[in-house]
Amino acid sequence: MAMKKFKPHILMILVQICYTLLYFITEASFSHGMNPHVYVTYRNIVGGLVMLPFAYFIERKKRTKLTMALLLEFFVLSLMGVSLTLNMYFVSFNFISPTFIASMLNTIAALTFVLAIILRLEIVNFEDPRGIAKIIGTLVSLAGVMIMTLYKGAVLKNLWHPLIYIHKGNNVIKEDWVKGSILTVASCITWAIWYIMQAYTLKRYPAQLSLTTWMSFVGAAQSAFYTVIVQHKRAAWTIGFNIDFWSTIYGGIVISGLVGYIQLWCTEEKGPVFVTMFNPLSTILVALLAYFVFGEKLYMGRIIGAIIVIVGLYLLLWGKEDPKSERKDEEKCCTTKKELHHEDNMMQKFTSDANPKDTIKPKQ
Repeated sequence: MAMKKFKPHILMILVQICYTLLYFITEASFSHGMNPHVYVTYRNIVGGLVMLPFAYFIERKKRTKLTMALLLEFFVLSLMGVSLTLNMYFVSFNFISPTFIASMLNTIAALTFVLAIILRLEIVNFEDPRGIAKIIGTLVSLAGVMIMTLYKGAVLKNLWHPLIYIHKGNNVIKEDWVKGSILTVASCITWAIWYIMQAYTLKRYPAQLSLTTWMSFVGAAQSAFYTVIVQHKRAAWTIGFNIDFWSTIYGGIVISGLVGYIQLWCTEEKGPVFVTMFNPLSTILVALLAYFVFGEKLYMGRIIGAIIVIVGLYLLLWGKEDPKSERKDEEKCCTTKKELHHEDNMMQKFTSDANPKDTIKPKQ
């Protein structure tokens, strides 16, 4: 029972570990010369091809009939969550550190929460402590993000030389704090809208594997169309058997495929706000890996801001947990135990009635 209750939590923790590895793999790939737009296109093609057989055979009876309205919904969903968002997100890697990007992703939970309230996907009761915790948690997390963005503070001294060094080639653009911040914030907004849209789409098309496949292929087509316009060099589309290849494979199979499916499943089970609440975990992991393994600068402002964000978001998590559902689960569990106990008693009675030794012998 406990495993079933915490299954979404465990899955979302694994998702954030996968995202943490993605930050550094893609940073190494882009530093090597991989074009971000080409990466998004190839990654989603790989993700779609991997998920297609699973979606076709497993959800054959689960898929609803496709309509023009549903296909249009897939197109917008792919634009918001795959092509537009990911292109802005990965281009920002050229202008700003992955630690800052991971920190800014924490705003997605707050943005998703606000949109969910507006669209009545999330209900806030101001007379309930949990309802108040949702509001306070959102405000606290936003305050933490503002500190992370506006206040750098002192630089922490590196304890040792980098264990892994990512070579910054000629293709890497000089740091541009303003441009990088705009791209990151814009991608966070579109990502939040995407999470909300998923909740609505899953009600009409409750097939997570199939929806993941659709988004991968449609998103790849959209990204390819945009890339052809902005990237005229054929050499940009060619990748060797190096970090570019492995980042594409990892991004396609693990992130676009497996992680995409897990997030859709958790969205259907727990809602879009729940899925975005776990972003702070990747912030911690990215900051620790960047500082201890890759030798990146770590500012006190980001540490303070990240702690405040995490406190705020987990206030939101506590506020979102419904004690009524927990009591229902406990009552259900107790009812099941009583039913099993009753069945055992009935079985024992039947056995004793059927046993000749227990029958009353007639007097001779």
